[in-house]
Amino acid sequence: ATNLRNEISNFQQRFDESFHEAWDRYKDRLCAYLHHGITELHQLDTLYNALNPANRDSLNVAAGGNLLERCTQDVLTIIKNKSKVRNSRNKSVVSQVKSCDANSNSSSEIAKLTHAVNQQTSAVTTAMTAILKQFQATPPPAFVKAVEEICVTCGGAHPYYQCLAACGNTFLELQNNIQ
Repeated sequence: ATNLRNEISNFQQRFDESFHEAWDRYKDRLCAYLHHGITELHQLDTLYNALNPANRDSLNVAAGGNLLERCTQDVLTIIKNKSKVRNSRNKSVVSQVKSCDANSNSSSEIAKLTHAVNQQTSAVTTAMTAILKQFQATPPPAFVKAVEEICVTCGGAHPYYQCLAACGNTFLELQNNIQ
C-alpha cells in the first residue's frame, strides 16, 4: 500500500510519453489503489507538477491562466478534454523543446501553437470521419447500359421484324427471298 501511494505521489511524465499516455498511466495508478486517501485537489496538483513544461503550459492556456487556480471540477474537465486530443507528433515536439530551449516564453508560445494545432487536427479528423461515414453509407450508382431497338424500316422503337409498316413479315420475306 505504501509503494502504491508513493507511486502516486512521485508520479512523473516520461520523456517519450504524450500527455494522454501520462494521464492514462496516472489514472491506472489511482485505480490500483482506490483507498489511497489522497484528496482530488492533491491528485490534480501532483499530476500537473509531474507533467513536462509544454503540457503544463498547454493546460494553462486551456484554463485561461494558471490551471491550479481553477476549481477542481474545471481542472478535471480541462485535463479530460486535452487527453482526448491524441497527436502523436506532440511527443517529438516536446522533446525538441526540452533539449534546445530553456526560455519559458518560447515554451509558452510553442505550447499555445501546439494546442491550436491539436484543436485543428481534432476538427479536421472529425470532419473527415463524418465525410467518410457519409461516403461509405452511400451506395455507388449502378451503371446500366440501356439498349433500344430501332426499326430500320420505319425508325420506330421496335425491332425490324415486328414492323407494322412491313406487315410484321419482313424477316420471313427476307428469309424466303434468300432461299
